[in-house]
Amino acid sequence: MRRTVVTGVATVSLVVLLLGLKPHGSGGSGSQALISSDQGAAVPATAPSTPSGSATPSAPASSGQPATGTRTVTGNAVDTRFGPVQVRITVTGGKLTKVDVLQYPAESGRDREINAYALPQLNQEAIAAGSANIDAVSGATYTSDGYTRSLQSALDQAGQGGSG
Repeated sequence: MRRTVVTGVATVSLVVLLLGLKPHGSGGSGSQALISSDQGAAVPATAPSTPSGSATPSAPASSGQPATGTRTVTGNAVDTRFGPVQVRITVTGGKLTKVDVLQYPAESGRDREINAYALPQLNQEAIAAGSANIDAVSGATYTSDGYTRSLQSALDQAGQGGSG
């Protein structure tokens, strides 16, 4: 009798899980959005992005911009099990002031659900810490790892290193 109950519960759980999955290619995986620390919400990814691993000062390079100015730096794209993660940071006066997530896993509805929850938390923690020394978000371990690695590469390029 006990074995029948366990088998029945397992079967029902499996059916519910299978019904919740969507096949690859459905769900508009091309609708990936930019997650920004200054907005905490998704915005269409129409903002221009700089090539991977590049730094862009907010003023023309010939202006002799002081070290305390504002710089925008794009971190390396980091491949994770579920897709690449890449961030772009803004450093003002030597302090991390903004983080935009340019790439993140969004192939499935579950990916989008997890990252809609995790990325704003990671952005908030990164701004508060001023470094890549932040906690991973439970349930988004791979994204968290890719995020911190891309963030660290951007901080290194911006001359921020591990400071915070």
